[in-house]
Amino acid sequence: MLENVDKLKEEVKAFEISNEESLEQFRLKYISRKSTINALFDDFKNVPADQKKQYGIALNELKGLAQKKFKESAENLSAQSSAGGNDVPDLTLPTVQHTLGSLHPLTITRARILEIFSRIGFNVSDGPEIEDDWHNFTALNFPENHPAREMQDTFFIEKDPDIALRTHTSSVQIRLMENGKPPFRSLMPGRVFRNEAISARAHCIFHQVEGLYVDENVSFADLKQTLYYFAREMFSKDTKVRFRPSYFPFTEPSAEIDISCNICHGEGCNICKYTGWVEIGGSGMVDPNVLSNCGIDPDQYTGFAFGMGIERITMLKYQIRDLRLFTENDIRFLRQFIPFS
Repeated sequence: MLENVDKLKEEVKAFEISNEESLEQFRLKYISRKSTINALFDDFKNVPADQKKQYGIALNELKGLAQKKFKESAENLSAQSSAGGNDVPDLTLPTVQHTLGSLHPLTITRARILEIFSRIGFNVSDGPEIEDDWHNFTALNFPENHPAREMQDTFFIEKDPDIALRTHTSSVQIRLMENGKPPFRSLMPGRVFRNEAISARAHCIFHQVEGLYVDENVSFADLKQTLYYFAREMFSKDTKVRFRPSYFPFTEPSAEIDISCNICHGEGCNICKYTGWVEIGGSGMVDPNVLSNCGIDPDQYTGFAFGMGIERITMLKYQIRDLRLFTENDIRFLRQFIPFS
């Protein structure tokens, strides 16, 4: 019995481990559950009683020797691999050029809009994306039976019909007027949510920027000149602007804002619905009821408000025909825009 142990000791010492393959062979032969050393432990019951102590000591020494050699060999192979081993870099390969990231087109457009309006005195206001009924609807003069209050148009928070994801950033206007005193001249950029089918022209999540100007003697002419200025600064001096009578609960009178389509240049495309004109937003004079709801005297103050979709402006600015590209995160699309400097 002891002769077998001594023989295996010599084998363990003489076994050459030079790579991962030979290391695994050593493990299988001397360390694993089915190894020759474990087989000797299984035969321990057949050893005569007077030899068990001596045999057990020799067997444990053999096992320790094999485990020590396996551990040291594994560490040596790992150290060789870390030092280079077979992964020596090819110095003849060309270097990898470091590329700069790029701004998302919506970020670029948002910054451009804020910059244009900041030149004429507009600052920026912000508010929560989850709103209550008062700030999102009631204070803005929405009647109780208005379609926007229905589930098919608005994402309401479950179990609370008075809390919803805001459908416009007009709610920020209400918070601004409630917590301050005129004059106000501010922009409200932000993300909004509407229960709409996703297509090339619409999405259930999109971005708006709204503007509010409240002071004494503010007129519709002030509104028109402000938007004429914006359209020509945002697009080009040749951009045509038209106002169409419309209706919004929170403004009176109200108007839709159209600009000449710079994608098809009036010939007709899917973005302008083949009319040559593209709606970029809505506008109007702030309804006296809205001013009263916010604690502002409508006999002393007047104001105008406007709102537009940042996605729509971006599509026109960069001649993008499908709104869904903004949320697909296709790196080939995003790399086309202004890099960080």
